[in-house]
Amino acid sequence: MTVTDVIPLDKIRYNEQGLVPAIAQDYLDGTVLMMAWMSKESLQKTLETQETWYWSRSRQELWHKGATSGHIQKVKSIRYDCDSDALLITVEQIGDIACHTGERSCFHQVKEQKVAPPADTLSGVFEVICQRRDHPVEGSYTRTLLEGGDNKILKKIGEEAAEVVMACKDDDPDAIASEVADLYYHTLVALAYHNVDIKDVYRKLQDRKR
Repeated sequence: MTVTDVIPLDKIRYNEQGLVPAIAQDYLDGTVLMMAWMSKESLQKTLETQETWYWSRSRQELWHKGATSGHIQKVKSIRYDCDSDALLITVEQIGDIACHTGERSCFHQVKEQKVAPPADTLSGVFEVICQRRDHPVEGSYTRTLLEGGDNKILKKIGEEAAEVVMACKDDDPDAIASEVADLYYHTLVALAYHNVDIKDVYRKLQDRKR
């Protein structure tokens, strides 16, 4: 199924200016990348090309996202809300930059400070682990693991995997959830230690869906 199969153009409710807000979201980790406006024409071109086209209110013209920078957005899915007056577009963001400032997401400011935009829980934990790798914190368990290298990290992964097996054998839902969380965490540490981006793992998982 393509995006053209799921969006009836005539069902979308545009505002008085003939526009509808569109949120672009990373299809791998759920990060909200940007918000822009679409007209019926720009939505039509988005559906036809399966790359995002928006409407510039300042220039009063269509604009193809990434046409100048190369940071195009390849559309994975489009949804509209319960009132049919807002769009949610999941995209593959080429170059991993959506904001004109060079940031990954336009939503990168909190109290005038730059922060990473929120994503799914695993990506959030992985971000903290990478911060501990690049900027070690005294007393951090993550730092201890990273300093111990593969010998320490892989030993913990083996231990946690065995504990997942035992929790499953005991059919204990709370213990299973806890042990799987521990296994996930230590696996994320291994990814960070070997400089493997968690989004590369997500891409592999996307392939498993086929």
